[in-house]
Amino acid sequence: MITAEKISSTEKLVSDFEAVKKMLPGNSFVQNIRQKAIEKFAELGIPTRKNEEYKYSNVQKLFQENFSQSAIDNSQFSIDKYLIPNLDAHFVVLVNGFFSEELSSLKNLDTTVVISSMQKAFEQHPELVEKHFSTCADINSDAFIALNTAYAADGVFINVPDNAAVEKPIHIINLVIAKESTLFFPRNLFVIGKNAQVQLLETFETHDLPVKAIATSVTEIAIDENAKVQYYRLQNDCENGQQINTVSASQQKNSHFDTNTVTLSGGWVRNNLNIALNGENCEAHLNGLFITSDTQHVDNHTLVDHRKPHCESNQTYKGILDGKSTGIFNGKIFVQRDAQKTNAYQSSKNILLSDDATINAKPQLEIYADDVKCSHGSSTGKIDEDALFYLRARGLGIESARKLLLYAFVNDVMQTIRINTLREYLETLIHKKLGE
Repeated sequence: MITAEKISSTEKLVSDFEAVKKMLPGNSFVQNIRQKAIEKFAELGIPTRKNEEYKYSNVQKLFQENFSQSAIDNSQFSIDKYLIPNLDAHFVVLVNGFFSEELSSLKNLDTTVVISSMQKAFEQHPELVEKHFSTCADINSDAFIALNTAYAADGVFINVPDNAAVEKPIHIINLVIAKESTLFFPRNLFVIGKNAQVQLLETFETHDLPVKAIATSVTEIAIDENAKVQYYRLQNDCENGQQINTVSASQQKNSHFDTNTVTLSGGWVRNNLNIALNGENCEAHLNGLFITSDTQHVDNHTLVDHRKPHCESNQTYKGILDGKSTGIFNGKIFVQRDAQKTNAYQSSKNILLSDDATINAKPQLEIYADDVKCSHGSSTGKIDEDALFYLRARGLGIESARKLLLYAFVNDVMQTIRINTLREYLETLIHKKLGE
């Protein structure tokens, strides 16, 4: 039986779209995709817990309020406090999902590389938009991909052309400023050419947020042959910051994609990470870390689809949970019939610091090829009391020993972060979080 909450929330979002669709950017090609997307969202509706993909996450409760959708005047705003100390990077700023040229800094960027708002991309780069928009992220696969595709008004567009190497990381700062409950839909499209290289970092920050704010974001990453992409995500929102994120990447032959997702704060977070290995000899490395406390809820869903032979994927996710917090890891590996000689590995390990903390881990394999090496595993426990005793016997206090063991637990994930300044910054945040 469909609940009244679902009917009212879904129908309201569909009705609101009809009122704003003529103001949304994009040519007739994009508008046709938007229409198909809202129709698919109306069909799927906001998921209930009867939906297997949302079994452990009550997403409906997020949409029980009335939300506004508006840009913010940020002309006099300073983002200095949201920059990572000593990180030499190009940075672009989104405020409530809208690209801010005033707050962004793209000095000395290679002139062949394009970084702009999605609004400009719809107008100035229609050929790339038509080729890639809504191709990595399938509107049929998830209600929130469909919802974002329909509503997406702005975001970040990046095009790194063939043979280009961006020397500095590109730091995307997602900033939320709101005085009333806000719902917004950032949409990013990254097109990485043949033999190109780039490091991308997204951070999520809230500024003086007294109300609930939901970011329903979608990022599509098209990675061409022989390209190398590193993509890092740091989520450090306040309790009122709530996120439903989808990152969908498509890899062509000989490409390499590394991604790290670190969640340290935020009241309610859902991360969907979908990667399709569409060519031979691709590599994809997925690493994740979440540290939760109080009543935080962090849900990580991954899907790696091996479609061609001789590809490799590795997934390592670790969680430390305290208080009454909840963590979810649902990882899927598909090995299609043609994907012979696949190597695929998946691991989920978690430590519970409280009797009231909860973790639900569900690693999954679906293999349709017969010449593969695949494995998965999951473990959950408490701090090793023998190791704790060993350290205390050598003079460490209980808190120091505890922190040392916890940091040792997450260290292998941290070592996969190749931007040294970013890794050092995250180490500082993690030490602070573990010391709470």
